[in-house]
Amino acid sequence: MASKPGILTDWPWTPLGNFKYVVLAPWAIHAIYSFVVKDEKERDISHFLIFPFLLWRMLHNQLWISLSRHRTAKGNNRIVDKGIEFEQVERERNWALHHHYLYSRYHSHHHSSIVTEPSPDIFCCFQYHLLTMIFTGTSSIVAFVGYISYIDFMNNMGHCNFELVPKWLFSIFPFLKYLMYTPSFHSLHHTQFRTNYSLFMPFYDYIYGTMDKSSDVLYEKSLTRPEESPDVVHLTHLTTPDSIYHMRLGFASVASKPYISKWNHFNKLKLQTWVIPKYRIQYFLKGQNEPINSLIEEAILDADQRGVKVLSLGILNQASYYSFTILGEELNIYGELYIHRNPKLKIKVVDGSSLAVAVVLNSIPKGTTQVLFRGKLSKVAYFTALALCQKGIQVATFHEEEYAKINMKLNTKLGGKLALSKNYAHKIWLVGDGLTEEEQLKAPKGTLFYSLFSFPPKRMRKACFYHTTPAMMSPTIFEDMDSCEVSQ
Repeated sequence: MASKPGILTDWPWTPLGNFKYVVLAPWAIHAIYSFVVKDEKERDISHFLIFPFLLWRMLHNQLWISLSRHRTAKGNNRIVDKGIEFEQVERERNWALHHHYLYSRYHSHHHSSIVTEPSPDIFCCFQYHLLTMIFTGTSSIVAFVGYISYIDFMNNMGHCNFELVPKWLFSIFPFLKYLMYTPSFHSLHHTQFRTNYSLFMPFYDYIYGTMDKSSDVLYEKSLTRPEESPDVVHLTHLTTPDSIYHMRLGFASVASKPYISKWNHFNKLKLQTWVIPKYRIQYFLKGQNEPINSLIEEAILDADQRGVKVLSLGILNQASYYSFTILGEELNIYGELYIHRNPKLKIKVVDGSSLAVAVVLNSIPKGTTQVLFRGKLSKVAYFTALALCQKGIQVATFHEEEYAKINMKLNTKLGGKLALSKNYAHKIWLVGDGLTEEEQLKAPKGTLFYSLFSFPPKRMRKACFYHTTPAMMSPTIFEDMDSCEVSQ
């Protein structure tokens, strides 16, 4: 938002929210009515061309947004080393003017972030030319569409956070340097503010002496900047079908609602999130195991080749489902499959189970003497049971097969802390995937449910307490942490 919001800082229909499209109803009704009532020679089809024109603008802008975010994440030719923020995404979709008095009321929000990004909404002074043509009757549909498309192209290109204008273009056509700006040229306007004012044509900055002296240096530096490799990669996955639109490469307005992040910084470490293009439901289908494993292995090998030191697997990238066997019919045995297949891997593949166990153990109330395990067993469940037995806490389960599996994981000295339960009287329940509603209803009043799975059980009892899935707070030195991943 502008530092001193003025009249029309927001569009008049902003308070309507998702109902803002109602303002188009009179126009749509009038267009349809005129088309039906008037003679064929008097019909004006231009009204019906507005909708496909708007769709074209949406597609055009979205392509630039996705391209800019993808290239910025890769790092090659990147201009500013800073991630975009969710507030910035929302700001860039507001109306902006650039004028002395009006700056604080309309345009200051556009400069509140030094990172440039293609914006689908732009109010440009050049559009006054279109109004002139319309009111003088000298315009045409082709001219209108072509002119707006040109404005969109130049605006989106100039607000990319990577340099894409090749050097040979200015070598062949030297005069273009004064007629066409570059992303690095306009980026200096956002970082230095009082330089490189010209939009599209640097010619005016040369005339008035406002061109930044480092424009050429930044342009050359950005063109030769190589692609960067992260130190740590987290390999996650999609959840629900609509989660793909929350990715950085998705729609700008939806990407401002966090699902994944692309780049993070922890002190001097660079962290990156990669996504396997598979949804949660696909991980529970046996026929998907091999395709998913191939994608995960390809990502691990790619990360290893790039020099990544550590790769952490998202929860469903570790195991798709569990069966009551010693090892379980797991997707990849928590990443061990890839290590066995590729013994020369330099990268360290981790699953985060140790941290999950630590979080669960620290969440259990002090003084607890016994807990009940329910749901399908997992690596986290085994190690949690081991740690609890080492603390002298009795671990109970209902099924003999589960009892045998956990007992085999424990050493003989700790086996005495494992028990078969005949009732549901336990107040502390550690539950994994597969906990039934009937079992929840049998739990006594005041029972504490601790989830060992990434997706917590459905809350069926108001008289019981449900803890969140194992999670940790990010330290304050963790920079650019502008999203959360629901499938950790």
